[in-house]
Formats: sequence, structure tokens, C-alpha cells
Amino acid sequence: IIGKTVFEIAPQPQSEVYRDKDLDLLTSETGVQVYESNVKHCDGTLHDVIFHKARLNDSNGDPMGIIGVILDITDRKQSERDIHQLAFYDPLTQLPNRRLLMDRALQALSVSARSERYGALMLLDLDDFKKVNDSKGHDVGDQLLCEVAERLRRTVREGDSVARLGGDEFVVVLEELGQSAAEAAAQAELVAEKIRDVLNDPYLLEGNRHFSSPSIGVVLYRGHEETIENLLKFADIAMYQSKQAGRNTIRFYDPAMQAAIDTRLELESELDIAIREKQLQLYYQVQVDGMRRPLGAEVLMRWQHPQRGLILPAQFIPLSEDTGQIEVMGMWALRTACLQLKSWQQHAHTRHLTLAVNVSARQFRKAEFVAQVSRVLLDTGARPSLLKLELTESTVLLDVEDTIAKMRELKLLGISFSMDDFGTGYSSLQYLKRLPLDQIKIDQSFVRDIASDPNDAAIVQTIIAMTGALGLNVLAEGVETPEQQEFLELRGCYNFQGFLFGKPLPLEEFEAALRPEQLSSA
Repeated sequence: IIGKTVFEIAPQPQSEVYRDKDLDLLTSETGVQVYESNVKHCDGTLHDVIFHKARLNDSNGDPMGIIGVILDITDRKQSERDIHQLAFYDPLTQLPNRRLLMDRALQALSVSARSERYGALMLLDLDDFKKVNDSKGHDVGDQLLCEVAERLRRTVREGDSVARLGGDEFVVVLEELGQSAAEAAAQAELVAEKIRDVLNDPYLLEGNRHFSSPSIGVVLYRGHEETIENLLKFADIAMYQSKQAGRNTIRFYDPAMQAAIDTRLELESELDIAIREKQLQLYYQVQVDGMRRPLGAEVLMRWQHPQRGLILPAQFIPLSEDTGQIEVMGMWALRTACLQLKSWQQHAHTRHLTLAVNVSARQFRKAEFVAQVSRVLLDTGARPSLLKLELTESTVLLDVEDTIAKMRELKLLGISFSMDDFGTGYSSLQYLKRLPLDQIKIDQSFVRDIASDPNDAAIVQTIIAMTGALGLNVLAEGVETPEQQEFLELRGCYNFQGFLFGKPLPLEEFEAALRPEQLSSA
């Protein structure tokens, strides 16, 4: 290209850009110029190039021409683009990754600080995504993630950001929603509902229709009042609340949520100490027959906290199930109950009493559960026929075949089974008749209003009739009034548990309340 003009080596308007740069070079102080551009190859493809140019002067120092070198840097530029893509974008969905999200979110906070308008950050998690991977394979799971990403792109405004945090979690940053928090919240809710509706539409994956839903947590922001890390944490808390509310729902972050999370984290740490330092106690609530004669008791766990006082199960049992601590606690409760049965076996007026022990889903699912129970019975010397294990409907339905197999093994030892909270879940009668149960417990939520609510009365009557047809014993819990007891007895239920007969008591108080003349014969 020696001796040629820029108009001969490049088409317009690119040649005009090169000419202007050459004119600048001729008058520049340094007489040197380096810049990047792209040129069209003879095959029509664009190539990245770098120009290195220098001005040529005559003997008087006046410009007489330009000499330069053009280097093809297409491969290098492509490598740089690839590196940038890997550094800032999710390789599966091509959405911004966490690193780029943090940068864009920071920009959004700065825009909000200048305009004094609220924005919102949303965290979305796909419900039951693990089931898709487990049942249909990771390829189908990846297809679903890509389709979700595309739907999110199409749903939000051009100036908003969508990113994938990892797994099945996505983040949406909405800017400029309103001057007031109420206005911004209303706008954010509209967008969240639109996203939920779009993601609820069926997906065609490998020729099959698939349905998925999101749980969405939303937090508002204005300026730099909160860090991006805190906003993500708050959105995650709200998203968790959405999951707890039944999934496919939207929840906004509330500071009260954070207080609950802080308390939960404190309790989680303190529960480890409670297990080690024996702060957990078993309380006993009597179970009676129609003559109010004690048949046995249900053991209920309590936590005697040194600072917080007595903590009820509703505050720490769900936590222990999430953390796995329930496995240790459950085996402790079982062993303690069996030791108590062994003690009662030594006395004529208590040797017939049974103890019902709740078994968590996590504990029951362990492969070694049957062996653990067998070992406890062997170690303690308790009569298996006096031990009753209580399972919830949800525990049973997690894996019906595994449940039936374990129940049958334990029944061979003489242990009996009761289904707790019956009627609150989704038991199928087909499964119910297959389960080797001995007893059904009518949940207290149905017992509470049986005298005044026709629906509850009908449900209770149906449960009693059904258990009778299946040859099962039935026990009503939460009985608090003589009217409730009478209603139940008239319909064929003669076993009861509730405040009418006794509150849960520590062992010493429970035993003191057991007068020999009250007890049925062994």
C-alpha cells in the first residue's frame, strides 16, 4: 500500500476517518499515532487491526508524508472478548453473572441517589428445580434455565438488569420506580406479578410440556442507604418467606423478617449448647380412655433455656429439622422415653402405660433408623409393645414404599404406630389402607370447633368411621371441654388427649398426678 491514499485502501466513510486522523498526525507535536479500527477483508469479513503511524519530515522539518504499519489483531481481540464474556457473563444463559450484577447494581444505587427515586431488587428462585434435574436430567434442567433467562429478558424494561446468581437463582434490578416507597412497592409488585405469570406459562422441553413457578423476594432501595450485599441478603430473606408461604408467591422484605432471622441464627447456635448441656427436657401429656383412666402419654420436647426461659417446640423443632440437629435430639428423646418405660415396668400401677414418641421425617428417612430403634430397645430393656412411634402424614408420603418397609420391620419387634395430625395433609386412602398403622390421631384443629362448626364435625365423624372400617384405634387430641369429649364419644371415639385431662408436665409432676386408683389395670 506504499504510495496509496486512504481512499484507495478503505471505503467511505471509513476512509474519511483515516484521512482526518492522518491530518491530525501531520500537525501533531509527537508525530506518532497508534489507534485501533476494523477493516473489511476482501471476503467481506471485518478484521480488527491496529495502526502504528509516524510522520515523515523533510530536511527542513516540514511534513512530507506518513509511514505506518497495519497489524491484524483479530485473534487477540476475540480472545479479549471471550475473556470478558467469561468474566462477566453466565456461560449457560448468557446473562450477567454475579460480578457484573454487582457493578450494575452499584450504578443503579448511584442513579437512585441522584434522582432520589426508589428502585427494587428482586431475587427469584425456581420452585422444585432439583426435581427437574433429578427426574429429567441436567440437560433438560439447563434448557429450562435458558428459557427462564430469555423470558426474564423479554419481560423487564430495557434499562433494568437481569442476572443469574447461580443454580436456579436469578436477580432483577429495577430502576426509577417512584418518589415514595409506596409508589415504588406498587410498581415493583406489578413487575413481580408479570414475571411470575410469564414464568408460570408452560415450557416445551424436549417435546414435552413442563410447568415451573418462581418464589420471588423483593427489597426496595434508595440511594446508598444499604449496601448491595445487604440488599441481596434482604431479598433472600423475603424469597425464603415466599417459599414458606407456599411457593409461587411474592414477598417484600420487612425488617421484622431480619429480626426473626437473627433470632433463628442465635437459637441455632444455642441449640448446640442445649444438646451438649442437657437443657432439653421431656414433658408428658396424658392419654386417657372414656373413663378418664390413663393409658399412657405422649412425650413432648421442651427447651429450658438459661436466659430465655421455657421454649416451646414450635420455636425450635422446625429449626432443628432444617439444621439436622433433630436427628440427635430425636434419638435422645427415644432413648429417654424407653428408659422411662423400663422404669415404669417395675411398678404394678404403671407397667401398662404406653409412651408415644414423635419421629421426624429426617430421622425416619435415615437408612439405619430401624437398627437404631432396635439398639435402643435392647440397651434399655423397654417392652416394645409399650412404645408407640408417631409419624406425620408428610413424613409418610415422602417415600411410601420405604415407610411401609420400615414400619413392618419395627412392628415385628412389637412397636405400634400412630399417624399424627391426621387430616391436615394429603393422605391418599389407597396409601392409608396399605400402611401398617395401629392408630389415627384426629388433629386438634378439627376438634377445637366440632360443637359449633358443621364442617369440622363432619370431618371428625368421617375420620372416626374410616378408622373403624380399617380396624384402627382412634384418638382425639386437643380435647379441652366436656362437650368435645361427649361429641366424640357419641360418634365412636373413646381415647383422648388434651388440656381437659392434663397439660404436658415434667416427669415428676406427671407421675405425681398418676394416682393408682385412676389407672386402668395392666
